[in-house]
Amino acid sequence: MKNNRTDKIVATATQWFGIALLIVLISWTGLYFWKGTRYEETNDAQIDAYLSPINAKVGGYISKISFRDNQEVQKGDTLVVIEREEYGLKKEAALAELTSSRAKLGILSANEETQLENIEVSRAQEAGSRARLAQQQKEYQRYKSLLEDESTTQQKFDNVHTSLVINQSDYEQARASLRVAESKLNDVRAQRAAVNAEISIKEALLKRQNLDIRYTVITAPFDGKIGKKSIQEGQLIQPGQTLAFVVNTSEQKWVVANFKETQIRTFTIGQKVTVETDAYPGEKFGGIIESLSPTTGSRYSLLPPDNATGNFVKITQRIPVRIKLTDSSMKLAKLSAGMNANVYVLK
Repeated sequence: MKNNRTDKIVATATQWFGIALLIVLISWTGLYFWKGTRYEETNDAQIDAYLSPINAKVGGYISKISFRDNQEVQKGDTLVVIEREEYGLKKEAALAELTSSRAKLGILSANEETQLENIEVSRAQEAGSRARLAQQQKEYQRYKSLLEDESTTQQKFDNVHTSLVINQSDYEQARASLRVAESKLNDVRAQRAAVNAEISIKEALLKRQNLDIRYTVITAPFDGKIGKKSIQEGQLIQPGQTLAFVVNTSEQKWVVANFKETQIRTFTIGQKVTVETDAYPGEKFGGIIESLSPTTGSRYSLLPPDNATGNFVKITQRIPVRIKLTDSSMKLAKLSAGMNANVYVLK
């Protein structure tokens, strides 16, 4: 009797278990088809955020590192300091060259003043020569008339003519000296223009040296979180070398979901989206479709497929869809770039 009662209990439990299992299967099947009619979904999706490299603008040996792995930083925080002694010497050399070039302006100013005085002297000499020449020309005309009237001798007339030639020569020499003096003044002024250009170049070089000194202190470009530290103090770095990566926490995160090409026919910009992550199962994040890629993901590969060669096998392509997360920054702070996600787009 006792065995029969036990068998009945086992049979009853088995029946109830089978019924429960059937109900679960029916519910799961119904939920699956209900989701299929209301949502387009994909598990080929990842959380994304702006990841900015921190690059060195100048080379040198690292003297100080002011961050740790996974450290949060604020815009302007000092991250790395490069030894600046060499750049300080270059700045001193550039400053000395600039001072030397500026000193040339004083010399040119003195030369210009001297040359202006020489021009005044030459002008005075030219004026005197011109007056003597005019006087001698009158004397020549008078003696010429006297000689025609036979009122003077040929010898006196020749002496007057010789004096006229000498005065003409003196006048031409005075005019030439004036032109030379004016030409030298133009040369001095041209040299001033060249020195001014040289000073501009030296000032630009000095500014560059100041920039290089400023670049020896590398700061955070925005609020964010540093990734892995891969440099050490005393290490020699080159201009353009990547020192670390910073994730921008001031910008909103987004999701890149790769949907099959057969799923996107009803997608529109602004369409509501629900996102679930593997890291936080059961927690939902809201979003909207921000944009759809103009090409399939395979077109961005290093070697895009060429279906015109060889045997053709049709493969369903995927379209990257960018989804803007609309929840508060506090809620999204727990999400990290690269996390896997499931995306559901309401039809």
